[in-house]
Amino acid sequence: MRVLVTGGAGYIGSVVAEQLVARGDRVVVYDNLLTGHRRAVPPGARLVEGDIADSATLRATLRDDGIDAVVHMAAVSLVGHSVKDPAAYYRNNVTAGLAMLDAMLAEGVRRIVFSSSASVYGEPERQPVREEDATRPTSPYGATKLAFEDILRWYDGAYGLRSVSLRYFNAAGASARAGEDHEPETHLIPKLLRVAIGTGEPIAVYGQDYPTRDGTGVRDYVHVLDLADAHVAALDAVGAGSRTYNLGCGGDGYSVQEVIDTARAVTGHPIPVAVGPRRSGDPAVLVASSDRIRAELGWRPRHQDLHAIVGSAWTWIQAHPRGWEDR
Repeated sequence: MRVLVTGGAGYIGSVVAEQLVARGDRVVVYDNLLTGHRRAVPPGARLVEGDIADSATLRATLRDDGIDAVVHMAAVSLVGHSVKDPAAYYRNNVTAGLAMLDAMLAEGVRRIVFSSSASVYGEPERQPVREEDATRPTSPYGATKLAFEDILRWYDGAYGLRSVSLRYFNAAGASARAGEDHEPETHLIPKLLRVAIGTGEPIAVYGQDYPTRDGTGVRDYVHVLDLADAHVAALDAVGAGSRTYNLGCGGDGYSVQEVIDTARAVTGHPIPVAVGPRRSGDPAVLVASSDRIRAELGWRPRHQDLHAIVGSAWTWIQAHPRGWEDR
């Protein structure tokens, strides 16, 4: 299959591209490199430096490379920043996304896997969250992800554009060659590991009085390799019709304290943290049911042990203490 991966120079996108190359697909990474890294693009994939809003470049790439399907991962994705600058999120995640879809239709490409987000649910009323639960995003970021899902649904009915939207929670871990390198870094695991390796700031824990097993918030963490497996499975299934899936660890999730304790055990570093009050709007528990994708696509996470997740990230960051600029 000939696959275009938008945002394929980013954290998850580079691992998805890596998996597709490994199974023999012809992969074109399409990325503007504003937050992605040229060195993250896996060997065997062709990099086109471009923006999804640039219809001329995108159409030429789709046409010249004979693209069969798109994995769409290009987005701006910081929840807090989206509240401060919602216009940037609607321009990038919705307006530019529409330009991409129209370029696809113009070149006869009618299959897309969309990297969505659990943020479309906002503050769910029940746990674990299921796909049929109400979607009430509490940030512009989540609202733009939901808006694009809606666009895909209407484009299916009107234009025959088949799609699979994957709503996932917290990606974590690393493959043997690719890991997280964000600036600023907002994810708990790499922030802890940066402290351990001496390149990060002290960590704040928001709340130790939740009604959970240790008082800290509980979240879903999914190994990036398992997320990549899900994108590959979705890509193979997308021609059969449009659908939406949650991607979660399939258990009770992991508490913030459990993640901290695991990072300390894996690194051998005390990793000091500062405890503060809860943040407004943070639910005590946020985990996903992945029953639907397990039943329909046979997806099974293979790397869900928390020590394995943190250990893979630790191995990568030790080899790349300053991220991709080390290579």
